[in-house]
Amino acid sequence: MIPPAGYFPAVRELCTKHGITLILDEIQTGLGRTGKLLAEEHEGIEADMTLIGKALSGGFYPVSAVLSNSEVLGVLKPGQHGSTFGGNPLACAIARAALKALTEEGMIENSAKMGDRFQTGLKDIRSNIIKEVRGRGLMLAVELVPEAGGARKYCEALKERAILAKDTHGDTIRIAPPLVITADQVDWAVGQFAEVLAAA
Repeated sequence: MIPPAGYFPAVRELCTKHGITLILDEIQTGLGRTGKLLAEEHEGIEADMTLIGKALSGGFYPVSAVLSNSEVLGVLKPGQHGSTFGGNPLACAIARAALKALTEEGMIENSAKMGDRFQTGLKDIRSNIIKEVRGRGLMLAVELVPEAGGARKYCEALKERAILAKDTHGDTIRIAPPLVITADQVDWAVGQFAEVLAAA
């Protein structure tokens, strides 16, 4: 679900006004998935703390991070806080390489461009079981009408066509392809969705 335009700026303003620390979990939405480095950029805000992970290692190593301003993290002085695996040199090197690839190889821009193409293609599918197509970048969803009988059977039909999609919240097909997907691959995938969903 995508909050309406202006929601996050209003939350940011409210938190600032009342001295509340704004913490955003961008473990799934961050690092290019939505077509921006961080999803909070879509609304032009900056959280006091942003949590990132998953894509931070390019899928090669378990690593996560907390991004924060000095006002929040500055309350911790050297020696006051620690963690068993914090600052792992191998994890940090992998994270640096993954971030370099994301930014220098144009994956974030590709996510935005291919996400728009994918979403447009999905919206063009004529099917009486599609309630809504939504998303940002390559974090997409096709919500089905309740009469469709749930998303799982359609995900299973897509799997038979070499597409792995996740059923979620009962009636929703979650789509999160790799950020390196090409236009030809998007068009092929849209064709598979059209055949599965239009046949229902």
